[in-house]
Amino acid sequence: MKIDCRWLSLLFLLLAGCDQDAAAPQGFAGLGNEASAFAPVVPGRTFSFPADHGPHDGFRIEWWYLTANLKDAQGRQFGVQWTLFRSALRAAPEQPGWGAPLVWLGHAAVTSASRHHAAERYARGGVGQAGATAQPFQAWIDDWRFTSLSSGDNPLARMQVQASGPGFAYQLQLSSSQPLVLQGVGGYSRKSDQGQASYYYSQPFFQASGQLQIDGQRYEVSGPAWLDREWSSQPLAADQTGWDWFSLHLDSGERLMLFRVRENHRAPYITGTWINVDGSTQSLGREQIQMTALEEAQVEGRRLPIAWQLKIPDKKLDIRTRALNPQSWMKLSIPYWEGPITLEGSHTGSGYLEMTGY
Repeated sequence: MKIDCRWLSLLFLLLAGCDQDAAAPQGFAGLGNEASAFAPVVPGRTFSFPADHGPHDGFRIEWWYLTANLKDAQGRQFGVQWTLFRSALRAAPEQPGWGAPLVWLGHAAVTSASRHHAAERYARGGVGQAGATAQPFQAWIDDWRFTSLSSGDNPLARMQVQASGPGFAYQLQLSSSQPLVLQGVGGYSRKSDQGQASYYYSQPFFQASGQLQIDGQRYEVSGPAWLDREWSSQPLAADQTGWDWFSLHLDSGERLMLFRVRENHRAPYITGTWINVDGSTQSLGREQIQMTALEEAQVEGRRLPIAWQLKIPDKKLDIRTRALNPQSWMKLSIPYWEGPITLEGSHTGSGYLEMTGY
C-alpha cells in the first residue's frame, strides 16, 4: 500500500510532540513529552484478562511486541520480531471513521547470522486498516496479524503471527500453558526516579514453530518466543535519551528481563524481573544488577555495544551476550537496533536485545 507522506509527517509530529518547543528535551522519540491530558500510570492497578490484551482508551501509547529465537533442523539460528504500536493524537475514546484520534504503526523483522530485513506499516485508526480487540483477541495492520487460535478466558494459549516485507516473510504458531508475568511491582513498571512508568506484562514462555523465508530461502523453525504488552502516557522523562533492553530465555528454564534507560545528567535507571520456571517472579533493583558493555561495532555510521556482560550476584548469574548479527539495525522512520542474542557463562540460552537512542 502506498503511504501518503502526510501520514509520515503526522506520525513524526505525534512522536516528537507537536505541542512542545522543538528545542526542549523530549526523551527518545518524544516519549518524554508532558502528557497531563492523558490517563496517568499509577501503582496498584488490578489487571483484568482477557480485557487487558486489548487497547486502552485514554493512554497515549501502547504496544504489542513479540520476539522469537528460532532454529531450523540444521541448527541455523534466526530471530523474528512483530510489533504493533497504538498512538493517540488526543485523549479521547476510540471511535469509527476518519475522526478516530489514533495512528497505528507496525514493525516486523527477520534476522539471520548474515542477513537482517525490517519493514514498517502505517495506518489511520477508525477505518479498519489496523486495530486490536480483546475478545476474540487479534491485533493487525494490513495483512500483518497476531491472532488467537483459542477460545475462553486464555486467548494467548494458542496464537498465530504473520508478517512479510522486502526479502522476508514468516508465519508462526505459538503456545503456552504458563501464567502471564506482571513486570515491575504488580505490573507497575518504573522507568525513572522522577516517576515515569508504564503498565507492563509479558508472556515469556511461548514456544513457537512454523516457517520463515529470508532472501528466497524457506526454513522450518522452532524455538522460544516472548510477548511484551505495555501502555503508558509518558513512559520516559524528558532527559532520557534511549534504552538497552534484554529479554532472556535461560536454558535452565528461568526467564529474565532487564533494562537500563540512559539519561543526560544522571546514572542510567536500571531494573529487571527474574522469572522462575513456574512463572513466579522477583523484581530486581539497580543495586542487584550489573550491566557492562564489552564490545562495540560500527553500525550504520554509529558505534553500538553489541556484546555485554550481565551479572546478578544474588542469582549467581554472570553471563556474556553476543549478537547473532551485529548489523541488526532497524532502518525505519524511527531507527533503532533490535536483534537476537546468544548467552554464555554461568548460564546459557538465547534472547533479544533492543537498543534505542544511539
